[in-house]
Amino acid sequence: MRLLILSDIHGNQTALRAVLEYMDSINKIDACVLLGDIVDYGMHSNEVVRMVSAMKYPFLCNIRGNHEQSIIFEDYTSFSTERGKECAKYTHDVLTDQAWYYLKNVMSDGKAEFVVDGKRCLAVHGSLEDIYWKSIKPGKNLEEYKEYDYVFSGHSHLPHFMEVFYETDAPGFRNRKKTIFINPGSVGQPRNLNPMAQFALLDIKTEEVLLKKIYYDIGKEQEAYKGQVDEFYSKRLENGV
Repeated sequence: MRLLILSDIHGNQTALRAVLEYMDSINKIDACVLLGDIVDYGMHSNEVVRMVSAMKYPFLCNIRGNHEQSIIFEDYTSFSTERGKECAKYTHDVLTDQAWYYLKNVMSDGKAEFVVDGKRCLAVHGSLEDIYWKSIKPGKNLEEYKEYDYVFSGHSHLPHFMEVFYETDAPGFRNRKKTIFINPGSVGQPRNLNPMAQFALLDIKTEEVLLKKIYYDIGKEQEAYKGQVDEFYSKRLENGV
């Protein structure tokens, strides 16, 4: 089973289109893991919803992020800046009926468990500490994830791949058990000082993980910003911050 892992598209249709065109060119994917925050920050939330809903890959999970959750319930208290609150309110007001239906009825809560090729998987937008607002970070205590074989997460907009080993009663494996953690980074609003659209590819059988970064036309996406929200969300695309 070969998986496409996407997170944090954030209303950036040009970046998402570049990712999907690349995937069409390689034609080697069996299913998709979608980790939330497909809307907001960008000016093409409705278009992104349409594109995601038309994707040809079956979804192993399609979970909401903190932006979907905040917009659905009109609760903006957890945003750290006023510009973030105002941007989410703007997105709330421009969503189409189709987008509202997708966010409320097709996407699920920000955490999902599933089994693929015999591997127990956890998908969470944030972390088990807070499924919407707290990220899984390298170096933190990850003991609570040891029951899973794979943990997929987003929210931080910072890609990571980690193999974490736990003590267990398994002499044949030298009493070790492994969990693989993958954050694909952000398709539409990367924050790792790299402005390219970012996502991950995973082969469950071989455990091969590819953290992909591809170019897209940033200037074209910026043209949609015409003062609707703080210009910060347009400018940040240039440097991946």
